Amino acid sequence: MNILFLTLARIDDVSQKTIYNDLLRKFKNEGHHVFVITPTERRYKESSVVSIQNGINILKIKTYNIQKTNIVEKGIGTLSIQKQYLQGLKKYFNNVSFDLVLYSTPPITFTKVIKYVKKRDNARTYLLLKDIFPQNAVDIGILKKNGLLYKYFRNLEKELYNISDTIGCMSPANADFVIKHNSFLDQSKIEQNPNTIFTNQEITVSKSKNIVREKYNIAPDIVTFVYGGNLGKPQGIDFLIKVLSANVMRKDIFFFIVGSGTEYEKINQWFKNYHPKNAKLISNLPKAEYQDLLQSCDVGLVFLDNRFTIPNFPSRILDYMQLGMPIIAATDKNTDLGKIMVENGFGLWCESKNVEDFNNLIDLVKDENQRENMGKKGHQYLIENYDVQVSYDKIIK
Repeated sequence: MNILFLTLARIDDVSQKTIYNDLLRKFKNEGHHVFVITPTERRYKESSVVSIQNGINILKIKTYNIQKTNIVEKGIGTLSIQKQYLQGLKKYFNNVSFDLVLYSTPPITFTKVIKYVKKRDNARTYLLLKDIFPQNAVDIGILKKNGLLYKYFRNLEKELYNISDTIGCMSPANADFVIKHNSFLDQSKIEQNPNTIFTNQEITVSKSKNIVREKYNIAPDIVTFVYGGNLGKPQGIDFLIKVLSANVMRKDIFFFIVGSGTEYEKINQWFKNYHPKNAKLISNLPKAEYQDLLQSCDVGLVFLDNRFTIPNFPSRILDYMQLGMPIIAATDKNTDLGKIMVENGFGLWCESKNVEDFNNLIDLVKDENQRENMGKKGHQYLIENYDVQVSYDKIIK
């Protein structure tokens, strides 16, 4: 099959492990012809260009800044992107007849591109639903539900759902939410299709584990916690700061916060004000260095704003599970992330409201045997439920 994948994610190296790259490589490995349209935001000062990586055709389209930028440019960029993608498609991939169009949210503004290919090539369309917008923006106070912008984006969302032959949702709660709030949809087109990666790797302990700890002057008996990912409004950074503040005097634990985003300066200011000896903020790390850092840590962290009514399911847990790390998640009560982790023994959960509840979870994972047992369960659950074969089989059937 000829497969077109539309994404907002920047793809520089398709061989790097991400949920999208792994899925694309899986399709390529199974003998399909894969074509990707991905943005190169104006901050990179690059022109639109086509390249071939690992046998996958990648078209980078020059766009406005869309991610990790101010809301005005983000809005303009999001609204402009489908015109830019459609022009690029016609210019670079016009002679390719596609059998399947894959696309993910965000954004919800690929509809014209999808309709064009679906009509021209009689292609099947599959939505990988990773974000429920605009409701998520309402939840955290960015949009008002009775406002014109919400109504405009909600109509775009409905149009995207209608044009999709199948909607793959990340979790049971995710699928239930879509069904409940979109009664116009045929429920048979909604299915569970979780975040997945290649899992055919053993749990490995990096040789650099002690080197990383020595670099940051962390004793071997100190329990290290790591958060790696976006530092934006969806993560509820205020609660993360409260956690760091409540534990700032502890000498038996250490926090690594790795990432960037619209709320980075807020947490950076806290670090400047308090100069914690048991926490380190790192804005960006090369992939290899980030993996070394992860492997030197004991517990993975997940944070989500407690106001969310939509059930998010962060893909960053896959890195933790791959390395056999137990997970502590502080989220809203509507996601089923905590339920799945706790019921299957590889993580602990609390609502991202009460710091005392979070600190109790910290104390529960201080036992090394407990952490090792949870980590093994997480790695096994990953292999059985979140391997890329699961996503591939659902899409290809």
